[in-house]
Amino acid sequence: MNERLCIEPADATLGATVTGVRLAELSEREWRSIEAAFHERAVLIFPGQHLSDDDQAAFGRRFGELSIEGQPFTNQNPDGSVRPPDDPTVQLLRGNEGWHTDSSFQPISAKASILSARKLPSRGGETGWADMRAAYEALEPAMRERIANLRAYHSLFHSQAKVGQGSESMVNGLAQMQADGRAGTGMSPGDTPRYEAEVEQAPPLRPLVKAHPVTGRPALYIGRHAYGIPGMSEEASERLLQELVDFACRPPRVLEHRWSVGDVAIWDNRRVLHRARPWDSSEPREMFHVRVAGDPATETGL
Repeated sequence: MNERLCIEPADATLGATVTGVRLAELSEREWRSIEAAFHERAVLIFPGQHLSDDDQAAFGRRFGELSIEGQPFTNQNPDGSVRPPDDPTVQLLRGNEGWHTDSSFQPISAKASILSARKLPSRGGETGWADMRAAYEALEPAMRERIANLRAYHSLFHSQAKVGQGSESMVNGLAQMQADGRAGTGMSPGDTPRYEAEVEQAPPLRPLVKAHPVTGRPALYIGRHAYGIPGMSEEASERLLQELVDFACRPPRVLEHRWSVGDVAIWDNRRVLHRARPWDSSEPREMFHVRVAGDPATETGL
């Protein structure tokens, strides 16, 4: 093994910081160590990598096919000005301050997400992750039995409506993010995700508990996109889902990272919730995102 490679577990039940390696120049042994740590710790943070767009996408492809080749998540216009708080894209970004898992509202949910820091506010804007495997294991047996066979619908329309964004504004914001992706990466329209197509799909129905396809261990599959458990009233469904999130997303199951420009993080959407933390909306924040598609055999919703 590369003697420089160091994988230091966090104090939380998930997460590790990885140093002594260059993600753009991984050896096979380094990659195998990183892959094993990803399955064990679910969130890996790589300080000071300063990856190019292509290098970040190439790292993502080691984990599987990409559903998002490259996408800036930013409150900044191409001319450098900061978008106002009521801008549709900014409202989408603010929605991401709620605990969620990526692509759960799509027909096939995401396997992994990779985020790198390009421009940061003076304070705030951290990213937090919560361990849904440890959360499930900490549930009382009666709650495990109660939710064992329950499912919930997942919808971006639903989750953005809860933070005050209407459907038209949301679709406009997604279209702008798609344009940002093309402008920021030099890609053609066919190389970036068709967000408007994604939101036209019927909401998928997903289990509240799912087994990880690699480790076999169960984890909660919840978050802000989840709603409408069949067989329950709207109020009872909302109450149960919020109760689970509130229980799950607390120490020692939570890890928060204060970014420095050049940092890279990858996380496993199949057993982790994540959220952005607030920052001063007058300051720019730009993160670059690559997303690994889920396996249709295990990540397809009904």
